[in-house]
Amino acid sequence: MAENENPIRFGIIGCAEIARKVSRAINLSPNATLIAIASRSIPKVKRFAIKNKVSENVKLYGSYEELLDDPSVDAVYMPLPTSLHVKWAVMATEKGKHLLLEKPTALDVKMFDEMFEACERNRVQFMDASMWYHHPRTVKMKELISNSEIFGRVKAIHSSSSYQGTAHFLENDIRVKPDLDSLGALGDTGWYCIGTILWTMNQKLPTTVTALPGTVWNSARVILSCSASLYWDEEETVATFYCSFISHETMDLAVCGTNGTLHVEDFIIPYDENSAAFSFTSGAKFVDMHIGWNVKPQQVQVDTPLPQEALMIQEFSRLVKGIKEGRSQPDSKWAQTSRVTQLVLDAVKNSIDNGYKAIQMHFQFLSGCSIQTTLLKTSPSFKV
Repeated sequence: MAENENPIRFGIIGCAEIARKVSRAINLSPNATLIAIASRSIPKVKRFAIKNKVSENVKLYGSYEELLDDPSVDAVYMPLPTSLHVKWAVMATEKGKHLLLEKPTALDVKMFDEMFEACERNRVQFMDASMWYHHPRTVKMKELISNSEIFGRVKAIHSSSSYQGTAHFLENDIRVKPDLDSLGALGDTGWYCIGTILWTMNQKLPTTVTALPGTVWNSARVILSCSASLYWDEEETVATFYCSFISHETMDLAVCGTNGTLHVEDFIIPYDENSAAFSFTSGAKFVDMHIGWNVKPQQVQVDTPLPQEALMIQEFSRLVKGIKEGRSQPDSKWAQTSRVTQLVLDAVKNSIDNGYKAIQMHFQFLSGCSIQTTLLKTSPSFKV
């Protein structure tokens, strides 16, 4: 059966700005179609539909419950404030809707587990909407980093995600409101930084997480800017990240191995949606008298047939279709990726709240793919 036959039917719950991008991605994906959008009122969802030139065939609902009760909806994309995720995500899964959830997934891992347990119980697919994982550039970068001959062992990682919020943003956006998205910049931009570091380390949790002094809060005690260090004892690998609402736009990743280095400046949103690049160097040495280098960085260009957000929808829809047709079970890979990101995010927040003390992460992998037990405790020191 062709991929574009019987496409997965999407509903969008919430008319956040990011929903504009994802609604376009659904329309671009060959195996998905948008059939419903819901907001808390009909006027709001109608304004969204007009602004985004939504097809007249798409159903518009004035409540989230109406969309979830629609039996023709296979999957929902949910760009709601983080504080609302548990309620509506659990309700969606109980209605049999597959769940594409905007990041950060939850305010803490306990809330994440409540949602994912509901997904498992109702046999629905879970994925968070971190689009960069789905770009073919990401696959190529992983291929090079994983090549021990040309890259060696990963020793250091740095990631940053930041942008300068306007005065209106810093006063009114939901990401700076403690009752809506209390994690602030750590949950929004920090989610990407932590995600890319763990991606580099094959989703292995660090041994120690330490927030670095210099956190900036607003008057409501929501984080506007912070940074942290992660350390893996066995690999002797260190990572740092910086996330912020109050500095210039950055989306950087730098990975240093024993034999090579990789740099990318736009890992979250590529400069061009049709093609993306990164810099890669292997075997670099200084020439005689240290007046230059023996090699220059190689610019690796990776084209893509679809924007990364459409590739995300395509992959999610492929998984959902396999479940619908009885050919496969929900793939827990994406929940694992979200959960370890959530665990490290929790540890950073814990470290900040405890005066920048180191957090020792003790974890145990039991049956299946899920991380069953994770304990966090403060430590008086951080040793590298």
